Amino acid sequence: MNEVTHTGFKHAFLASLAHSYIAFAGHTTRLNAPPVPGDGRYIFAAWHSQLAFMLYALRNRGISALVSRSADGEYAARVTRKFGFNTVRGSSSRGGVRSMMELVERGRGGFPLAITPDGPRGPKRKVQHGVIYLAAKTGLPILPVGAALSRRVVMNSWDNFEFPLPFGRAELLYGDPITVLEGDDLKTRAAQLETSLNSLCERARGILGRPGN
Repeated sequence: MNEVTHTGFKHAFLASLAHSYIAFAGHTTRLNAPPVPGDGRYIFAAWHSQLAFMLYALRNRGISALVSRSADGEYAARVTRKFGFNTVRGSSSRGGVRSMMELVERGRGGFPLAITPDGPRGPKRKVQHGVIYLAAKTGLPILPVGAALSRRVVMNSWDNFEFPLPFGRAELLYGDPITVLEGDDLKTRAAQLETSLNSLCERARGILGRPGN
């Protein structure tokens, strides 16, 4: 397996702290979410900015997620695993081909996958072609996922990363699954996914009564 691990106390402590906080924030948030449609075998796709809350909302489903091989990615990988995800380590700059092939293998085996299609470095809310390629190679449909939080902290980062705050409300929505066939135009499918994700986030914010980004 394409795993990179570090055993330092710092990684373990900070990952446990992040997991405990996200779990507490999620547990105290009134989440309104429909059940995952169908048999749950999808490539779950959500914007990178909403990753923290998605870890809680999609926990314990045995989903395999792509996480960077960088040192910072080790924190994310540990937190991700604590929420019941499996991790595949790689990015566009490090281990990209190997990690993508591992995801394809898992997807063809019928295991659900997850990816942030604008990650790990952006541009913000612009779908990269990796998720489209993955869907074509695995045969798994892409399931767009959008959410909105009534209480959050928005970071001054490239993606405006959102940290959920406790005791709020959350709205989570699923879009229509997107099936990608071999030979489909990547740009067309990427634009379809991008439109769906933005629409879901806008609808979720409207339900919470807070328009805007």
